[in-house]
Amino acid sequence: MGHIDDLAERYVEEWAPLNPIGATHLGIDGYDDQFDDLTPDGYAAQADLDRRTVAALHAAPAGSPDEEVGREAMIERLELNLARYDAGETTSQLNVITSALHDVRGAFDLMPHDGEQAVANIAARLHKIPHALDQIRTTLLHEVSRGHVSPREQIIEVAKQCVIWTDPAQDDVYHALARSLTAPDSLIKDLEKGAAAATRATAEFGEFLRRELAPHGREKQAAGPERYALASRYFVGAELDLLETYAWGFEELARLEDEMRLVASRIVGPGASIDEAVAALDADPARTIHGKEAFRDWMQALADKAVQELNGTHFDIPEQVLRLECCIAPTSDGGIYYTGPSEDFSRPGRMWWAVPGTISDFSTWREVTTVYHEGVPGHHLQVGQTTVRADLLNRWRRLMGWTSGYGEGWALYAERLMDELGYLDDPGDKLGMLDGQALRAARVIVDIGMHLELEIPADNPFGFAPGERWTPEHGWAFLRAHCRMPDEILRFELNRYLGWPGQAPSYKVGERFWLQAREDARARKGADFDLRAFHQAGLNLGSIGLDPFRRAMARY
Repeated sequence: MGHIDDLAERYVEEWAPLNPIGATHLGIDGYDDQFDDLTPDGYAAQADLDRRTVAALHAAPAGSPDEEVGREAMIERLELNLARYDAGETTSQLNVITSALHDVRGAFDLMPHDGEQAVANIAARLHKIPHALDQIRTTLLHEVSRGHVSPREQIIEVAKQCVIWTDPAQDDVYHALARSLTAPDSLIKDLEKGAAAATRATAEFGEFLRRELAPHGREKQAAGPERYALASRYFVGAELDLLETYAWGFEELARLEDEMRLVASRIVGPGASIDEAVAALDADPARTIHGKEAFRDWMQALADKAVQELNGTHFDIPEQVLRLECCIAPTSDGGIYYTGPSEDFSRPGRMWWAVPGTISDFSTWREVTTVYHEGVPGHHLQVGQTTVRADLLNRWRRLMGWTSGYGEGWALYAERLMDELGYLDDPGDKLGMLDGQALRAARVIVDIGMHLELEIPADNPFGFAPGERWTPEHGWAFLRAHCRMPDEILRFELNRYLGWPGQAPSYKVGERFWLQAREDARARKGADFDLRAFHQAGLNLGSIGLDPFRRAMARY
């Protein structure tokens, strides 16, 4: 290893003790009974590590072109981390999908559950939740004094989540966790005490949010140009022309809906509307699964089939990555997400769905493409292949270098790729993929439009509110007009965009970068272009910012 790789390895070693929750997610042993220091001092210690590492990276020589890619990627990420810290974003962030509170609750999802020591670690963490939430409270109030606070609506929504997580009628998350574990009686009693303390502390934290923090919350949910530009760079890993991207979002959504109408005619008949096709598919009993456990089993079977058929034909999937688990999440917030394997693959990659309590029937035509997005060739292949390449990538690039634009862009590209490979020849499954793509295109429009409070183009292809300025109400109306999903899930989507500026466009923008890189490589190589080799080269970079990705792939 060269100097850059040595610095990256050292960074991970110093990072893990500061981030026990993150260490659990990465499968780094030794921290499963601890939480991060979530006080202002804890965040300052992380910022100090980032500053020291950035300075060392700038000073160290790169021993190879690949090390130079690693240096550029790591500097780009750490400098953005520091910019967000200096702006108070890291310490004040609170929204319906990500915050220190969500990190504390989510720490248990990826912990080992088997064996007395594993259960003892869970019990220890449960008992530490009241202290962790007190630290979060201290930090949030400290940020209020500095003028950094999340929108009031987001704070109120997170307070509602605390109610749901602690509701005994819905089997509150911590008691449900304790009951799911097997251990000696003495440890079970300790688990029950820890679960009771965690539940009580979470309920009290929800009250703190509602009574103390919410009155300080920002009235406007729009981020504004300065905050949004930083958020966009962080999630995409590239400096975007936001107005061009906004205009492109309208063009892309119109193109996708034209294609959806063509597919609708194959499902219902000539001249059929998209909504008529959706209604026909939803009414088809052959495309409906009853019960979330049966739906999980269906996802697992489809995911396993994709791994088996793609391995050795379109991809070379490492043996450690052949296993993927499909899971129902312990919460009911409405999100679908992937979590990567542990570093040693003792914990496999997992696909999760936090199923809302009101949903018991599932339409498979909508979710075939989701399985490919979260599984193979999407996130599971991308994250798993990166994790296994210790021969090629340093530990930071394998485990920590996540950029949403690269990772979510690849997963969305993977959905389109499966259509190109013939896996979405069924018109219902094809419409499901296009519907998901349309959602991601609508996200580009709504996210940029709402947070920059842009004017809606007078000549927009949908005739939607011409000349008016975006508000959350416009966002809701636009999503309902163009995204075909239950209102409960769509409302969560809108709340997510409003509270997490810049993340939602990263999917479609990232796919745009991957497609452009492919076309550029095809133009350079002509008859020598090999799609399988292109994918391998792109994935072997690790999840880096899209500007470093574009420069690296230009050399492919």
